[in-house]
Amino acid sequence: MAYDTDQITVVRGVAVAGQTGRYDLEIVQGLIASMTSVPEGHGGLILPLMADAHVHLDKTLTQGRLHGRPNTLFEAIELAQSDKVNWTREDLRARATSALKKAYAHGTGVMRSHVDWVEPGVPLPWEILTELREEWRGRVELQLAALMPLDLVPEAGAAVAKRVAADGGVLGAFVYRNDMLVTKVSQLFDLAEQHDLDLDFHVDEGLDPEAQGIDVIIAETAQRAYSGRVLCGHGCALSVRPKQVVQDLLERAARAGVALCVLPTTNSYLQDATPGRTPRLRGIAPLHEARAAGVEVLLASDNCRDAFYPHGDYDLMDVYRFAVLAGRLDAGSWLSSITTIPARICGQATEISPGASADFIHYDATDIDDIISRPRVARTVWRQGRPLSADPEGETK
Repeated sequence: MAYDTDQITVVRGVAVAGQTGRYDLEIVQGLIASMTSVPEGHGGLILPLMADAHVHLDKTLTQGRLHGRPNTLFEAIELAQSDKVNWTREDLRARATSALKKAYAHGTGVMRSHVDWVEPGVPLPWEILTELREEWRGRVELQLAALMPLDLVPEAGAAVAKRVAADGGVLGAFVYRNDMLVTKVSQLFDLAEQHDLDLDFHVDEGLDPEAQGIDVIIAETAQRAYSGRVLCGHGCALSVRPKQVVQDLLERAARAGVALCVLPTTNSYLQDATPGRTPRLRGIAPLHEARAAGVEVLLASDNCRDAFYPHGDYDLMDVYRFAVLAGRLDAGSWLSSITTIPARICGQATEISPGASADFIHYDATDIDDIISRPRVARTVWRQGRPLSADPEGETK
């Protein structure tokens, strides 16, 4: 597949995701110097680095010490809260570092982590993850988003926004059937405009048709012309609201420039969960309809081995595989939802093109359907023109 000289590496006969034909990639000093079309080749398939734009590194990898498993979102919130007595500096750093190692080894180059911010003071996880962001720069570009309960905004929003801006983060809130919803969302937008911050919402994460926070967010985005700077995650309630209402909302979201982040694993696990009963409703937001309306749609891991989702390994391709099956997606046409779209939303670029850093994922596969069909297909992550070697625990060498 590749050969080396002292100065040049050539990767031969590969298919490139999103492009037709086969190519020889010439890599010089860690950069893609050229991409030459070739008549044929059997060098496998290469994908851009993945971008995981909705994770929770503060909660991650705590499942083993939790007692019981929740059946609802709010039970999961209580269970996660019970573990915070264990959140020491050492514990947080160790868990988040392990998660970053796993993501890096699997080919994730960009990540946005939400951090619970439930009182006016700066949370310890925010401080730890700010340190790790600098330590991991150049491997995983880590962006932090403050996750406030919307009801905290009137009391502490100004102080939170000031600190988030100072640390180069994103302002966010959990929105679910709040009192004075319009007022509080407006206040959050005021703070975002004042500090020039992007916004990222956990919104309508439930199967209640009366959960309509996303309506308010879309309207506020349009009114303020804040296009391209607002991301709505979850949107589970859209799966149970009337079809025409949802269609109108998605068209308004597209015009306003609001993106939608769908979290298929955690939402499928928690929504409509009743012991001894097969879930009927999975809470997956309407991906097809959103994209057809012109909304930018991305997929992300969300929770990993914690109170909200007991599984996962920070392998975004595994999440993609689940989304393809659960959402009946055409695997070849949705790859941008885990690569270029979330990377750009997080302020990064992961394209494979001449002049770019030689960072990509190589699969010993014919196409993306082959990858979906064979979870154990050989994968090699390349960074700066060299393949990484990794052990199963994500320790990179």
